[in-house]
Amino acid sequence: MERIWQKSYPPGVPTDIQLDGVSTMVTVVRDSCRQYAGKTSYISMGKSISYAELDALTRDFAAWLHANGLGKGDRIALMMPNLLQYPVCLFGAWRAGCVVVNCNPLYTAHELEHQLADSGARAIVVADNFAATLQQALPKTAIERVLVTSIGELLGPLKGRLVDLVVKRVKRMVPAWSIPGAQRLGQALRAGRALPFTEVELNQNDLACLQYTGGTTGVAKAAMLSHGNLMANVSQAHAWVRPLVRDGEELIVTALPLYHIFALTANCLTFMKIGASNLLIVNPRDIPGLIKEMSKAPVSAFTGVNTLFNALLNHPDFAKLDFSRLRLTLGGGMAVQRSVADRWRAVTGRSLAQAYGLTETSPAVTINPLDVKEFTGSIGLPVPSTDISIRDDEGRELPIGERGEICVRGPQVTRGYWKRPDETALVLHADGFLRTGDIGYVDEAGYVFLVDRKKDMILVSGFNVYPNEVEDAAALHPGVREVAAVGVPDERSGEAVKLYVIRKDPNLDAETLIAHCRTQLTGYKVPRYVEFREDLPRTNVGKILRRELKPEAQAQAKAKAKASAQA
Repeated sequence: MERIWQKSYPPGVPTDIQLDGVSTMVTVVRDSCRQYAGKTSYISMGKSISYAELDALTRDFAAWLHANGLGKGDRIALMMPNLLQYPVCLFGAWRAGCVVVNCNPLYTAHELEHQLADSGARAIVVADNFAATLQQALPKTAIERVLVTSIGELLGPLKGRLVDLVVKRVKRMVPAWSIPGAQRLGQALRAGRALPFTEVELNQNDLACLQYTGGTTGVAKAAMLSHGNLMANVSQAHAWVRPLVRDGEELIVTALPLYHIFALTANCLTFMKIGASNLLIVNPRDIPGLIKEMSKAPVSAFTGVNTLFNALLNHPDFAKLDFSRLRLTLGGGMAVQRSVADRWRAVTGRSLAQAYGLTETSPAVTINPLDVKEFTGSIGLPVPSTDISIRDDEGRELPIGERGEICVRGPQVTRGYWKRPDETALVLHADGFLRTGDIGYVDEAGYVFLVDRKKDMILVSGFNVYPNEVEDAAALHPGVREVAAVGVPDERSGEAVKLYVIRKDPNLDAETLIAHCRTQLTGYKVPRYVEFREDLPRTNVGKILRRELKPEAQAQAKAKAKASAQA
């Protein structure tokens, strides 16, 4: 497809990015630490560290890794929430030449065991809140070194002890665990400080991360992201935000977990490149706590997902914040709903720009102009050096305006899945295009529109119904807080649309909501059933899991619960 989108690029955004072929993410880290040495790099629970301190800590960690036999190509797992320890270990591992395996702290022992065994990780850094899970998973893994850290370990002696006391003794958030040979991260950093260290020679083909994905649709598989992939995406994102940001002056809220590719690349890496400060939020589900942290800092940038924006807007204290310094808000990870985008602009006075990406693309594929005045529903324009092709089920390219599978090609696209050539062959075309599994189209101005996930599509009497469209219509009702649409079996139409709703208005009933949807949707798209709930199943970043709401998934869950109870 011709790159017609480049004609719609905001002023100052180049059509292509140029990589020097030598720089890696380690180069970016070192350059930023030197250029912005005296500025704040990360803030967590009131404690900040400068770029110079970050540089020293990452060097100490890298030295410890080398002294313990861990170096180029070795995999090291990180399992913690948004703590100061995360960037220290991430960048330290890269400086040592290691490949980072990001682990969701909420994994079960079974899920963690699979990821550690599959990746062949030799070491892990884990927050002590999750050490009991690690203890169960360890026997069938190749882990040789375990470093355990506490929430307060890098917060300073007094504050750190107080935080850990509350976490362990008051809130009882640290289950008992026993891992022979485990060391404290703080001890490793102190030991590394006294050790010599020689920088490792890396190139852009060397792996930087094994980023696991697809765990909700089957066995989790790891996208291999090289230093070149991440360098490319950081350069693409930087080119996009550069006209709006000021080097060394921005403060971005990092509420999404850094082990997720969105926050990793957008917040941790791209904003580090411009010398920004990252405000790390340990628990983004604590909305009052998040708002309190935002009130203490001159926030200029914010990234999140639709559910997080919605939760903030529904809290009365959010509107009381000072948004005068807020320059950009970026939404990704799931579709941003029009009702949420409109409310965000009304409350903050700033636009909510929607973006789109995947783990396999490091992740950014498309971004809307960041100063967009009106929410159009588009996921934006392909970022520099990126090609988009809309294809049918046989792989044939479709013309402008027609709906098909979004396929992506660019320097940010993974080379494939770790140890899974069969899975790689299913998603990578011979011409280098990645099949995303998402349905969308490109309009005449080059803007890309996401219709829905291929697997989530509902078939009503032979007509395609996309859940995003139904959810967007239902969310316009003032009595709806959150909503998910799925297909359920129906004798007459094959499938029918069912809504799962969290109410804002406790008096809202199914008949009223269905009547509202009839004013917004064609007849066959109108929900036939509505079920009200107190909460909905979610991913680690808060995205609603529709597949867990489908009848077959719920039946399996009930059968599993029954079997467990009988056992």
